[in-house]
This record gives sequence, structure tokens and C-alpha cells, in this order.
Amino acid sequence: MIILAATPIGNLGDASRRLVEVLENAEVLVAEDTRTTQRLLQALQIANRPRLIALHDHNEKQKAAELAALAAETDIVVMSDAGMPTVSDPGYGLVAEAVAQGVTVTAIPGPSAVLMALAISGLPTDRFTFEGFLPRKPGDRRSTLRALAAEPRTMVFFESPSRLASALADIGAAFGEDRRIAVCRELTKLYEEVRRGTAAELVAWAENGVKGEIVVVVEGAARRETSAEDALAQVQRLVADGTRLKDAAGEVAALTGLSSRDLYQAALAARSGGA
Repeated sequence: MIILAATPIGNLGDASRRLVEVLENAEVLVAEDTRTTQRLLQALQIANRPRLIALHDHNEKQKAAELAALAAETDIVVMSDAGMPTVSDPGYGLVAEAVAQGVTVTAIPGPSAVLMALAISGLPTDRFTFEGFLPRKPGDRRSTLRALAAEPRTMVFFESPSRLASALADIGAAFGEDRRIAVCRELTKLYEEVRRGTAAELVAWAENGVKGEIVVVVEGAARRETSAEDALAQVQRLVADGTRLKDAAGEVAALTGLSSRDLYQAALAARSGGA
């Protein structure tokens, strides 16, 4: 089988007893960075020296079938540098291939920067979406954020410290300067810090320079009470600005709670009536 093994995201004390036991007996260990994994084995005082195979973004597509076939014959443990493999880390391609080949996949649950940041953010946790890293290019990042402006669920992002200030500024521009945000830094480590505030407040803080690994948790959009007529007018304005009708109806539906299909049909009817 394939065993996805969650590893500490900073504090070695978060390594579970089950993780240690599996590593002590593993014959094959697939790792995002074998050097990082070797250091972890040493830090956890694991005497076992399993066969190490590198699996990362650049070779996963080529190695997935081979590793899935190997897992049909023996257990292989899959690890990323920190946290759960496949979550913004290599592993998804391998798991998909294993499922296609009928190979069993299981996991050793453990540390997760996504869930920890969400839990301590102070923002709603009942419904959330993980969006990974925002695009590096400013134009692509702004486009991505505009598409998420009406998202009602709490959103979790990863971000580079060097791009944090500009990303927060773009979040404020897309979502509104008063949208609540929690920036979580160096989770589980010595200098763990959580900064909470609005986009405008946090940009001012981040512009002074921030170090470490960053998780940004953003409050979802509040749904506004909107009449069908006003919602239709919003759809028509978006279409006039160049948005496809289907996309415009979906965006306004997410913001208002009205039916996307009804808005689409109403816009079509209005267009026909004006023809």
C-alpha cells in the first residue's frame, strides 16, 4: 500500500508515535527532498535506513506509475518536507495513479498548517476553502482574487513573506479594505505569531518586512439581501464589462444567494426582449 505520512511543520514534538513506528520499519520511503527527510530521521533518532526515492513537482508525472506498481508489492511511505503530502505538496499524482491501479492508499494524520491556521484565526471554521499559493504575477493574482471576491466561505492561502504586503493590498482591493484577515507566521515554531486585522491594517504591518512561513486566512464575503431586479442589473453590468453571461450569473448568485440558473434565464429573457 501507499502510506501518506504527515510530518511536523516546525516543532519536532508534533511527530506522532505512529509516525515514528512506521519510519522505524519502513523499507521504502518516498520523499519530496531526501536530504530534508534524512535530517528528520536523524532528529527523531530513527536508526532504520530505508531506501529513499525522491518525488517532487519535476518528476512526479514520470515516476507515478512506477511507484504505484512498486506499492502493489510492498508498503511505501510518502512524505513531503512538512505537513501532509498532496496538500500543496507532491503526492496527488501518485495517489491518483495508485487508485487507478487498484493500490490501497492510507494516511498517518498529523500536523497541517492549513487546519492550524484556520483553527486559531478567529474566523468562521464551519465552511472553508484552501486556495494554495496565490499567483506570483500581480496581474494573475488580482484576477484570481477578483474571481474569489464573492466567495462566502473562509479562505486559506499560502504566501511568500516577500510578497505578503502586495498580496494583502490586492486582497483589500478585491475584497474591500474592511475584510477581516489573520496572518499566521511560523506556526508551531519558536517565533509563532498571529496578526489579526483588516486588509488595510495588515498591509501597514507587512510593509515593514515579515520573515518565516506564512498562512493567510481571509473572512468570506457576506451575502447581501438583494432583490431579483437588482441582481439582474448586476449581472447585466458585469456582462457589459466583458464577463461571460454564465460567469456573471454565477458570480452574482454566489454574492446574493439567488439561483444562478434563474439569473441566467432572466438575463437571456431581458436580452431577447430588448432585441
